[in-house]
Amino acid sequence: MIVGLGNPGREYETSKHNTGFRVVDELAKRWNVTLWQNRMDAQVAQADVDGEKVILVKPQTYMNNSGQAVGPLMRWYKLEQADVYVVYDDMDLPVGRLRIRKNGSDGGHNGIKSLFANGCRDFIRFRVGIGRPLPHRDVIDHVLTPFPEDMLPEYEEGLKTTAVAIEGCLKVGVDVGMNRYNPRKKKKTPKPEETAEQRTEETT
Repeated sequence: MIVGLGNPGREYETSKHNTGFRVVDELAKRWNVTLWQNRMDAQVAQADVDGEKVILVKPQTYMNNSGQAVGPLMRWYKLEQADVYVVYDDMDLPVGRLRIRKNGSDGGHNGIKSLFANGCRDFIRFRVGIGRPLPHRDVIDHVLTPFPEDMLPEYEEGLKTTAVAIEGCLKVGVDVGMNRYNPRKKKKTPKPEETAEQRTEETT
């Protein structure tokens, strides 16, 4: 089950907080999914991906109560928590950057807090960066508004990258997927004046 977190309603369609919805919509487009049903306070659709049934979910409870839809759906479909992928926005990551994790805290995200409160904690996390607000902007205003035009290409590329990563994790497993799709740490470039002995000393 792939869950995208967001807020229902046209006024929130392009907001940063609807990143999860937009990734799920991208997957639906890739998989030619057009039939959505209302079930347990969510829009739900099914896809056949390489012979495996995948359930797409967009909770309609508003972000802060997402778990009220996700928890019951997980139990309805008799899914293990590790079979639930959750996609959501993250202010602690640069715009468009993806980070996949198998566990962790709620990170202050109200949607994730709601999942925890409704019996879903050990799910797979696909966090997509939306960056921090500017110093003069409020956090709520930041997440509930769209990106400016100049930042859209980077953000939209991140949505597509996340959809590709989800497809990859379905095929090769989350452990391999994390290694393949998580950003790699940049290696330190030694200064020209450093000797081999100095670099060795720094790493011992």
